[in-house]
Amino acid sequence: MESKRQQKFAGVIQEDLAAIFQREGMNYLPNTLVTITKVRVTPDLAIARVFLSFFNGANNQQALQTIKSHASEIRYKLGARIKDQVRVIPQLEFFIDDTSEYVERMDAIFDKISKEDRQPDTDSE
Repeated sequence: MESKRQQKFAGVIQEDLAAIFQREGMNYLPNTLVTITKVRVTPDLAIARVFLSFFNGANNQQALQTIKSHASEIRYKLGARIKDQVRVIPQLEFFIDDTSEYVERMDAIFDKISKEDRQPDTDSE
């Protein structure tokens, strides 16, 4: 369970990282839209786990590796934006958010279930 402080700090990081990716995301991944879907912060506020979603990207794993290779540069830009609000700029850990894939998979399963012929109830006679 995250504390209010962690949630608030995660929100600040999410907003500022979104602005960084909006302005400079094309430098890292041309023709790919990067969305920060969720940020989780450790209780000591030293590590921020950032969950990303990629649109228009051919290979999500390759896009994630590209972002990870630029993590120190992204952290520096984040630090420039939030340096007056925090004592320590958190280390950034990036992950792929596969929530949309999970939702699509579940929708397909529910569609398949709803299309199957229903067995007639023999108990109702």
